[in-house]
Amino acid sequence: MTALEEIIKARIARLGPMSLAEYMTTCLLHPEYGYYTTRDPLGAAGDFTTAPEISQMFGEMLGLWLAQCWQDQGCPSHFVLAEPGPGRGTLMADILRVARNIPGFLEAAEIWLIEASPTLTKAQRTALRGHDIHHAAQITDLPQGPLFLVANEFFDALPVRQFIRTEQGWRERMVGIEQGRLAFGLSPETPLDTLDAAYAGTSIGEMVEICIPAQEVAGEIARRIRDNGGAALIIDYGSYGTAGDSFQAVREHRKVGALETPGKADLTAHVDFAALARAAGDLRVNGPLPQGVFLERLGITARAQTLARGLSGPALESHIAAHRRLTHPDEMGSLFKALAFTPTKAPIPAGFDQDDA
Repeated sequence: MTALEEIIKARIARLGPMSLAEYMTTCLLHPEYGYYTTRDPLGAAGDFTTAPEISQMFGEMLGLWLAQCWQDQGCPSHFVLAEPGPGRGTLMADILRVARNIPGFLEAAEIWLIEASPTLTKAQRTALRGHDIHHAAQITDLPQGPLFLVANEFFDALPVRQFIRTEQGWRERMVGIEQGRLAFGLSPETPLDTLDAAYAGTSIGEMVEICIPAQEVAGEIARRIRDNGGAALIIDYGSYGTAGDSFQAVREHRKVGALETPGKADLTAHVDFAALARAAGDLRVNGPLPQGVFLERLGITARAQTLARGLSGPALESHIAAHRRLTHPDEMGSLFKALAFTPTKAPIPAGFDQDDA
């Protein structure tokens, strides 16, 4: 039994079953034993690998996308360049490296990273040594001004709640204790008008997931872009509208029981891009577009061919495999999707077209 499991059980014994959202938040962000607050989870030695860690090409494409959006909006002389959940800082490092080729971009950028992990904050400062970077605990801590933001695999880690539709209303999936072990259970049936309206098409017995923090964060990003200009690019795995149980735990690159080792495994759920789009209000919403299609439109294959010219043997094979992993439908190309927020008067951003808006 982990130390965090003992804390969770004591909390349940004292106050009763906790929501899935509270369980996720405790497991991921507990100040002493939380998953993200105690480790670097990335890479072969960690529990999962994100796109920026697979190849520099991913960050380069996103950096050029941000720079193009900045140019499309008149090259504001000062703007906030932000990334929530920046991991080791690899993506931002690649963005800043390619941005050196865009006159005026780096000089105008005030770089902000939104991070809750002390371990990852230290890694980010190392990766971005030589750049003036700032850290914030949440989106609302960012300074005002045009906001150009990229969020890669950030929203999937925000806590979700799960509800099952019944004849009399909705029952929330809870985490309780059964025979001395953590176990899933259901709350009493409760009529919930907001769920009735949002999920009118669901059947009796069907489960839905909602992520209030994701909607709040997306709404705050959208408000800042609406008020000050800018653009946001969200890349994550999920679908447009969601039903069913997508909650999962990953440890050492494989799925494990979500209640087995609290604080020792990454906990995520699929992102509902429809909910994020609704949170954008009257901004232009572009996508979601499959990641593979998006990257191909940005020119990743041409970049891959250029980089391949200087490679051979195992290095070339690894490079080819990285391109495939990022773009192929059987790899990350279809499951991961790109969604963008831009002002309605701004041009449609690179990688999207009129049909994607």
